[in-house]
Amino acid sequence: MTVEPLQVGQPAVAVSKPPRGPREDRNWRGMLLFFGPAAVLLFVFLVYPTIYTILLAFNRGRQGNFTEWVGLNNFIQLFTNDPAFINFKTFPPSGAIWNNILWIIFYTGFVLGLGLLIATLASRVRYESIIKGVVFLPMAIAATALAVIWKFVYAPDANTGLLNAILGVFGIGPISWLGDTSFVNGALIGAGVWASVGFATVILSAALKGIPAEILEAARTDGANERQIFFRIILPMVSLPMSVLAVTLIVNVVKLFDLIFVMTNGGPGTSSRVIAFTFYQDGLASGQFGKAAAVAVVMLVVLIPVMAFNIRRFRQASVV
Repeated sequence: MTVEPLQVGQPAVAVSKPPRGPREDRNWRGMLLFFGPAAVLLFVFLVYPTIYTILLAFNRGRQGNFTEWVGLNNFIQLFTNDPAFINFKTFPPSGAIWNNILWIIFYTGFVLGLGLLIATLASRVRYESIIKGVVFLPMAIAATALAVIWKFVYAPDANTGLLNAILGVFGIGPISWLGDTSFVNGALIGAGVWASVGFATVILSAALKGIPAEILEAARTDGANERQIFFRIILPMVSLPMSVLAVTLIVNVVKLFDLIFVMTNGGPGTSSRVIAFTFYQDGLASGQFGKAAAVAVVMLVVLIPVMAFNIRRFRQASVV
């Protein structure tokens, strides 16, 4: 049997490729098939209502109709002639916007701080899952039910209110937590923090587990104590999840309504109103849909920079 010598240098045989089909047409059809229904829903339930609300904010808007163009009058009335919305004549200011600022500062700060603290401490014990389950339990309670529970906790009658009953043991009180303008916002924020700490704990616990154990062990080997590890390693590495969580909490604060409505109905007087409650009070309750639309536009303006910050953070780094 003879073997044919390998011929080097011969031109390679060209392999013909199958002809291309109408690939572009198929892609366009698939794109329309998958994104068409979603685009229609977004337009109907998001884009169109947003445009309608913005236009209505510059109109008197009686019963939700375009009755009379008033320009910026609705916004001027909100910021100069509605002390329930914002009142700069007192120090510190008062009104719905100021109450929302208090919620953003204290509610967001306490939820993030307590959530990170509980997640860090729970990760060092064997019964971590039990702790997270107990802390997360309030998230399973509806907001209205949670508000009813905390109305009993804050009840001024020591025979009914849990908090005043406890304070009575030490000879303090009773205090009208929801009936005194000095305490009402702090009491409401406390209830909101209790309801949301579990959510922050679970999210930040997942972020903590994403930190490589080798980094922590190397830091301990180099002589770093637990305080240095927390502030110089753990905190920077969970900063992105914390910022994303903070944006979520701020969005929830800006649209906060049910807790205020059930517990205080904006009172006493108008001292516990927030922006979303003002939107309801001026819209559905009073029929001033133009003014209510102006409040909605203010909410949108407040949320746009928050969402822009969130998107920018996502582009800079990935979530742990």
